[in-house]
Amino acid sequence: MTAVQESSVAPPTILSFAKDLANLCSLAGLFSAVLAIYFAITNNFPAAMIGLVWAVFFDWSDGNIARRMKNRTDNQRMFGGQLDSLIDIVSFGVCPAVVLLSYGDFHPWFLPGAFIIVAAGVLRLSYFNVYGLVSKTSYQGLAIDNNGILLALLFVFHGLISSSVFTAVLYILILTLAALNVSPVKTPKLSSGAWYYGIVTYTLILTIFYSWQLLK
Repeated sequence: MTAVQESSVAPPTILSFAKDLANLCSLAGLFSAVLAIYFAITNNFPAAMIGLVWAVFFDWSDGNIARRMKNRTDNQRMFGGQLDSLIDIVSFGVCPAVVLLSYGDFHPWFLPGAFIIVAAGVLRLSYFNVYGLVSKTSYQGLAIDNNGILLALLFVFHGLISSSVFTAVLYILILTLAALNVSPVKTPKLSSGAWYYGIVTYTLILTIFYSWQLLK
């Protein structure tokens, strides 16, 4: 007789987890990130920044929704955590990399920066999935969603300085964010409480600003 018996209970289907409201919110964030990637590739950076900042908003919202849901099973919590992590690497690792590559006209010189921001994101999220928070209210390293927050803010100044200078600043920001993502510095967890209302306001302000740029 084997030490481990196979369970006779069939596992839930993959799509059954899509009924979960928190997971739907996560997927809305993924859709926003995909839109941001698409618009970045087509050089429509105001639209790309709208998609990116909404990806941040949905990323902050899914956890708040999950904490308010009653009778959520352990499997739903674990699945939601994995889903959130995988979406984060697309939204705040791959998307910034595509923004950098596209702004640099996909010149090979921009490939190292693109790789570094994605690699830092993968390392950071893998570390978090194993060790979690270093205290109740802080992470080790800069949380990856801040990549989206700061990148969306940088493009507010696009057009105010020369393209060559902006390119250099963008590259430096990408490298700095990557370094902070994997740094041993403790950073606060900001996705709940008054900070959440801050990201709601930030999202709305940047959406209005970039929408105005699109209409010009």
